[in-house]
Amino acid sequence: MSVTPENPLALIAGPTASGKSAVAVALANRLAAAGRRAVIINADSAQVYADLSVLSARPTVAEMGGIEHRLFGAWDGAQACSAAAWAARAKAEIAACHATGAVPILVGGTGLYLKVLLEGIAPIPEIEPAVRAAVRSLPEDAAYKLLQLEDPLRAAALDPGDRQRIARALEVKRSTGVTLADWQLAKAGGIGEEVTLYPLIIEPERAWLYERCDARFEAMLDAGALGEVEALLARGLDADLPVMRAIGAPEIAAFLAGTMNRETMIANAQQATRNYAKRQFTWFRRQPPPEWPRTHPTWDYDSIDIESHFALLLRK
Repeated sequence: MSVTPENPLALIAGPTASGKSAVAVALANRLAAAGRRAVIINADSAQVYADLSVLSARPTVAEMGGIEHRLFGAWDGAQACSAAAWAARAKAEIAACHATGAVPILVGGTGLYLKVLLEGIAPIPEIEPAVRAAVRSLPEDAAYKLLQLEDPLRAAALDPGDRQRIARALEVKRSTGVTLADWQLAKAGGIGEEVTLYPLIIEPERAWLYERCDARFEAMLDAGALGEVEALLARGLDADLPVMRAIGAPEIAAFLAGTMNRETMIANAQQATRNYAKRQFTWFRRQPPPEWPRTHPTWDYDSIDIESHFALLLRK
């Protein structure tokens, strides 16, 4: 990607339901008022799927406010969108914006997507199928004990119940002979040094955010989330695909199957959403550089001062 350090890249990140999309549109409108075109690029792992318009809270046409949005609904649910695949597409969109003088605005709450885009990804070779099959067939407790022997540093960093990450670390070590941590030292492809980044992390008051999460799920049901999951189920997709495991989808699927009543479905999906928001709070507290600006709206995202937080970008 031929870019220079002068190429601007705005980034608005934070937990679900924190108002990121509205802030991105407000920034785009402010740039437009200054004579600069802005393009909003999705960085949310659920909003990438065409099948999840309602359940992912993808911005509606009205909410987009006439601003061009890219990588929203760009993947079919039958295809898993990895962080690497998203980052490759995002890089191309950012380069296209810079080539035409537009300002790209990344918006989303998927921290891994942002990390891979900015820092790059480790060039880990394909895992040998026999190794993957052997590791994935291990009982959960056995896999963790083996990882403690073969990659103790990684094991110490993982929860013993995190089966997916334990299996990944073990298969990488067995297939390549190199630990995951050592591979990650060789990250490549990140654009963090090639752009001028203008980040903002939105960290609302938790009680307010959790109330929004609860209310939003009920609004999703009124807006057609049941039909959306019903259509997904009718496709007969693999239950392990990300689109089938999206927040709220398993609970709605259980309700449609008659194994969960409506009240329990709503309560469980709301709890899953709050749990996800909590994990996002933790990620954005620990992972981004400490110098990234943060805002803590106490009652509504409308209180966020665009002019102040993006003063340097708006002066360009």
